[in-house]
Amino acid sequence: MKLNELTEEEKRVILEKGTEAPFVGEYTNTKETGVYVCKQCEAPLYNSKDKFESTCGWPSFDQEIEGAIKRDSYIDPYFGQEITCANCGGHLGHIFKGEHLTEKDTRHCVNSISLKFVPGIEK
Repeated sequence: MKLNELTEEEKRVILEKGTEAPFVGEYTNTKETGVYVCKQCEAPLYNSKDKFESTCGWPSFDQEIEGAIKRDSYIDPYFGQEITCANCGGHLGHIFKGEHLTEKDTRHCVNSISLKFVPGIEK
């Protein structure tokens, strides 16, 4: 599997399971049509139609592309359930349920730095 070279900050978040600061990420407020892929391996993760405004400071999605995300078995009461790219294992963020922000009642809170946006047609 070919992996993209990462900056030190990308390594801190994607490989060391860090978190970028809220409201600074490149994709927090994007509304264009396209696909969000993994920054490390470029596997498709989320369609733009599943992105929504949650005002949490990070990009939020209520559904992933089928089979794209791996969920950790442990659910932290404060931090939610960790999610990683199913293809390369890169850290993406966390899933939260029970917030009633969308009909699916799920929020994938994803670090912008873990993503790359590809404008155009969704998967």
